[in-house]
Amino acid sequence: MVTLHRAPSWKIAIYGRDHRIPHFHIEGKGWRCSVSIATLEPIIGNPPKDVLAAASGWASQRQAELMRTWRELNP
Repeated sequence: MVTLHRAPSWKIAIYGRDHRIPHFHIEGKGWRCSVSIATLEPIIGNPPKDVLAAASGWASQRQAELMRTWRELNP
């Protein structure tokens, strides 16, 4: 697992040996959400709307980096 961003109450991470389409995880205390790297839409989970907006804003500026990291961890 690689943590790419930390906010006060949540983080963005990508896991190795993961499955499905390329995605990252937004994780907070007691919840977790998978988000498509290509579309920035949630795949699984329902994070707080403000967290999803902040994480999507961060990710939209770094989609190429997210995809590189996904491919390195999930060859």
